[in-house]
Amino acid sequence: MILVVDSGSTKTDWIAMNPSGDVLYATQTLGLNPQVLSSVILSERIINNFDLYQKRKEVTHLYFYGAGCGVPSPQKRIERVFKEIFINSKFIIKEDTYAAVYASVSIGEPAIVCILGTGSNCSYYDGENIEQRITSLGYILMDEASGNFFGKQLIRSYYFKTMSQELASKFEKEYDLDPDTVKENIYRRENPNTYLATFSKFLIQHKSNMVFQNIIADGLQRFIEHQILQFNDAREVPVHFIGSIAYFLKDEIELSFQKNKLRLGSIVKRPIDKLVDFHKEKASRV
Repeated sequence: MILVVDSGSTKTDWIAMNPSGDVLYATQTLGLNPQVLSSVILSERIINNFDLYQKRKEVTHLYFYGAGCGVPSPQKRIERVFKEIFINSKFIIKEDTYAAVYASVSIGEPAIVCILGTGSNCSYYDGENIEQRITSLGYILMDEASGNFFGKQLIRSYYFKTMSQELASKFEKEYDLDPDTVKENIYRRENPNTYLATFSKFLIQHKSNMVFQNIIADGLQRFIEHQILQFNDAREVPVHFIGSIAYFLKDEIELSFQKNKLRLGSIVKRPIDKLVDFHKEKASRV
């Protein structure tokens, strides 16, 4: 059995296939980012899933595309976890950028591929190889236009009182905004980036508000300037997006691209389905 896995910081999609490429089952766990989670938590999130644990010995190949897997140390951490659970399997572990490319680009077509989910990043695909110009320093210093970036700006807007009273009242009803609760989740608990990203839902629901429009436009412009325009031919190739934030802010991205004279390609909410197609095609060639 083959497992194809797409993991962000918030959630992980798993698809099980037989060697012929037929889908056997699909399931989901919490995010498996080895840069921010301990081995114990990574393991718990996998073995607490009934399907994965019950059928763990049947797995022969596991293709994992994950946030936080762009450098060797986190890669090795999650590989050790996998080896303890899927004892009969071989493992291919790559960062989520590869999933984004496989899910959005025709093989051989040069393009820029961006991820806007809980976090954010941007890569250049020359038709064969993937290049990243910027080394990510995580949610505190980077991640512009991501869920955690917008969540952070939303909390700031609430506490700096730039949010209208009407929206502030709605915000208070949907979230626990007690200062001690916010600080506890950001500075003391696991996954502060995921916690911050939960607030972005409110921003998207009320994105027609002018203050929120400015927050969105500012985040997208920062991302374009700091990430996309790092590449010399950024205005000559299509720019594709992966992730829920990109999906729900499609109109705002189109507007930002018009202003910056960029060419928008596809926007894919969940790459897992197209990843499965990629691996089906790969299996058919074997």
